[in-house]
Amino acid sequence: MRLILHYMKRHWKRIIGGVSLKTLAALGELMIPYILEHIIDDVVPTKKVLMVFAWGLAMIGAAFLVRTLNIQANHRACATGRDCIRSLRHDLFQKTINLSGTQFDRFGLPSLTSRMTSDSYNVQNFIVSLQAMGIRAPVMLLGGIIVTMTMDPALSGILCIMVPVLGVIIYTVTRHGIPLYDKVQKSVDGIVRVMRENITGIRVVKALSKEEYEKKRFDTVNRNMTNADIRAGVTMAMPGPIMQLFLNIGLTLVVIVGARRVNSGAIEPGVILAFLTYFNMILQGVMGLNRIFMMMSKATASADRIRLILDAEDDQPVLPFREEERLDTDAHIVFDHVSFAYHENAGNQPSEEFAGGVQEKCLTDIHFSVGHGESLGIIGATGSGKTTVLNLLMRFYDCNEGGIYIDGRDVRTYEKDDLRRRFGIALQNDTIFNDTLRENIAFGRDVPETEVAHAAEIAHLADFVEGLEDKYEYMADIKGANLSGGQKQRTLIARAVADKPEILILDDSSSALDYRTDAALRKSIQRDLSDATLIMVAQRVSSIMNLTNILVLDEGKIIGYGNHEHLMQSCPIYRDIYEAQTSA
Repeated sequence: MRLILHYMKRHWKRIIGGVSLKTLAALGELMIPYILEHIIDDVVPTKKVLMVFAWGLAMIGAAFLVRTLNIQANHRACATGRDCIRSLRHDLFQKTINLSGTQFDRFGLPSLTSRMTSDSYNVQNFIVSLQAMGIRAPVMLLGGIIVTMTMDPALSGILCIMVPVLGVIIYTVTRHGIPLYDKVQKSVDGIVRVMRENITGIRVVKALSKEEYEKKRFDTVNRNMTNADIRAGVTMAMPGPIMQLFLNIGLTLVVIVGARRVNSGAIEPGVILAFLTYFNMILQGVMGLNRIFMMMSKATASADRIRLILDAEDDQPVLPFREEERLDTDAHIVFDHVSFAYHENAGNQPSEEFAGGVQEKCLTDIHFSVGHGESLGIIGATGSGKTTVLNLLMRFYDCNEGGIYIDGRDVRTYEKDDLRRRFGIALQNDTIFNDTLRENIAFGRDVPETEVAHAAEIAHLADFVEGLEDKYEYMADIKGANLSGGQKQRTLIARAVADKPEILILDDSSSALDYRTDAALRKSIQRDLSDATLIMVAQRVSSIMNLTNILVLDEGKIIGYGNHEHLMQSCPIYRDIYEAQTSA
């Protein structure tokens, strides 16, 4: 609730206005049965038709006023809920994109997605309902009891017995509802995960005719969510029938006791009619409170999940830099005996929020340096740690042992924006956005059109673009679905080189290119970005054999380092890869 109140507090003026209108509407609604009782007991006996019409018009006016006030109050409540959740989603998105790699792995993409969507939706519903029903329900409940006590204390005593019993029921059930709804939202995470896997991998599913297999997978997570939702729904629905039973018992007692008091002359018939109406209002108030508490249970569980993201501390703080700590080296990039394991320092985090377990080290004692303007190729089997080296260099993760330095300075002492502005990066499976080719290359940076065109020339994309009717205004589909594999990779490379980076990283980004285009691309990079330090991860020896040095990895360890000629003599695995590829 603290998180919800924090965002509601920003709109306190509108909330106070809406609450005031809702209170006036509820009070006006309470007056209608009172007017009815006055008409029956006081006006009708006078047999003055005009008086009856006058008081009848007063009832209609009160009903119209109540309706108008409720519309205005509900409009304010919806506006407040909309603005609160917009701010919350903005903060949640900003926090999400700034999570470290370790934190992102810990929460998991499906869970982050469901927190941004279904969890925030639950919070929004509660904020709106709290202002709409949360004011009307208690006013109707307490106001109805107070008015009935002034009309006949004996009959209102029945209500005074029923209400505390109903309050205990609501409190008991609500206390058990929050953890149940938390399980429901975690089940939603499972559904999002399976749906995301199937949507992104739909071609593989269809190609292998695994539709039925995936249907069964989805049915499993869907059934788990359904069962969790049923348990929560049944638990939270229990108060409804129980309260209805007690209220019906109370209503019966009101009719019996009221009839006797009318017969004895203690009260007028209009009182009993008004009392039954008030009893119905009190019933609505109690049921409204029950609905509020149900929504509060769901919203509280969702808010707690959102709060875990918003309150996540930065586990990659920028360290202070001291000039005397700078490495005495002319190298541009230095890996100084680096070791790393994914999730290794996640053991102190809540296990239910951790998407993976502790892994063995995927890099062990990695040590190399790259000079300014030099180039480094990285090659090795799948899972050998090639991409992990890049993740550590750009500080998506922090190494567990050793240090990584750029210009002799620990990467942890750079502001993250300053650090990452040095890089241009193209990944094999990076994202093409649903935007123009120009925007996909410039990517929100202040890159002139001439530089966008020049980047396309370096990436050997220009001929393709010039053949399009819309040129650089050509709209790419989501994930570049209307581009071939080679066109997507060349677009990504153009994006990487467009801002003339200090360090250019190509992570297997030319795997979809033919050998001739790949060779021409490397020549263009060497010609137009000769001052940049190049790090290239590749599966083809031909892509990296002319680079300054080559790093050969196997199971996270260096098994070879040097230029092509040196490795052909000293590294059997590298030599085997080269011979296998060239002979093929």
